[in-house]
Amino acid sequence: MHNVIDEIEARATWMPDWVLSLLIIGTMLAIGFAAHRLIFNGLTRIVASRDLFWRSLVARTEKPLRLLFLVTASAFAVTISPLTVTQTMVVRHLLLIAFIIVLAWMAKTALHIWTTVYLRRYKLDAEDNLLARKHVTQSRIMERTAGFLIIGMAVATSLMSFDAVRQYGVSLLASAGVAGIVLGLALQPVLKNVFAGIQLAITQPIRIDDALLVEGEWGNVEEITSTYVVVKIWDWRRLILPLSYFIEHPFQNWTRESASLIGTVMIYLDYTVPVDAVRKKVEEIVAQSRIWDRQVINVAVTDFREQTMEIRILASAPNAGKAFDLRCEIREKLIGFIQSDYPSSLPRFRTDLEQNGSKTGKNDVQPGIYHAL
Repeated sequence: MHNVIDEIEARATWMPDWVLSLLIIGTMLAIGFAAHRLIFNGLTRIVASRDLFWRSLVARTEKPLRLLFLVTASAFAVTISPLTVTQTMVVRHLLLIAFIIVLAWMAKTALHIWTTVYLRRYKLDAEDNLLARKHVTQSRIMERTAGFLIIGMAVATSLMSFDAVRQYGVSLLASAGVAGIVLGLALQPVLKNVFAGIQLAITQPIRIDDALLVEGEWGNVEEITSTYVVVKIWDWRRLILPLSYFIEHPFQNWTRESASLIGTVMIYLDYTVPVDAVRKKVEEIVAQSRIWDRQVINVAVTDFREQTMEIRILASAPNAGKAFDLRCEIREKLIGFIQSDYPSSLPRFRTDLEQNGSKTGKNDVQPGIYHAL
């Protein structure tokens, strides 16, 4: 190496050092770029017959691989360039940071490709997507957590390459008591959500596309990041909640074990309505509906009140959205049936009157009319 440097300096004594250094660095960058094209084309041909992961990995890492070649070529150029000691140390330090960034970039890209290829076998738009939601949620949370750790390690490694930061780290270790408390308090929200994300990935109280009733709002889990959860409300609003919320607060998950759900319809009718006729009509409505999943149908009188009786209708559907639509369909068709066939069975007021004489006075209340005093 020293012989090469001496030979270059002997042949270019007439040229300023900074010009010679630029020429050497430019030449080595051109060589590194050409070497990248040759090796990348060779890798592309090699993985052409391999599975999707390797083909995607080579295709998606073209830019970081090019940067890696350029960093390596620059490091070699700095070694043979007539730079001062200070200049050489500064450039090598920058190249070291660039090398760390390239490694983190490639690791994060490989992680994303593996997750994407792994999840291709699971379809969230399937009718029964419970297994898909389990794997998608777990994989996405672990991907984001691992990505956060990769970035954190890259930043920490880059900072530790500076002498001042390294000495500061030593001083922190020397005063670990106070520094540990301060650092713990400062990072408490971040670490809280990181550990909550890991816990959610393992226990899975919520998953992607789960139907939730949270904070008095109903919606579906749209996104789970490393720090928060996005719930898409039924009217397209978004409810943003920290990950720790789902560990510390109660909420309703309507699709925890399966997407199927039983919808409830309550109707209040007069005591004169024939319950068997209502039951038969409800069964007919549900049987003709495309939403019903053919599992649950039930009609029962569940309560008596002063003026009406309470009839509860249960019908199941494949998911929460369809259960809501099925309930609306039952209400619309059932009230139409009662209005046309049993209009007198709709809720009404009654007044029992006793008349003392055979004639009705002008202050008497006519039978069948509700009179408010």
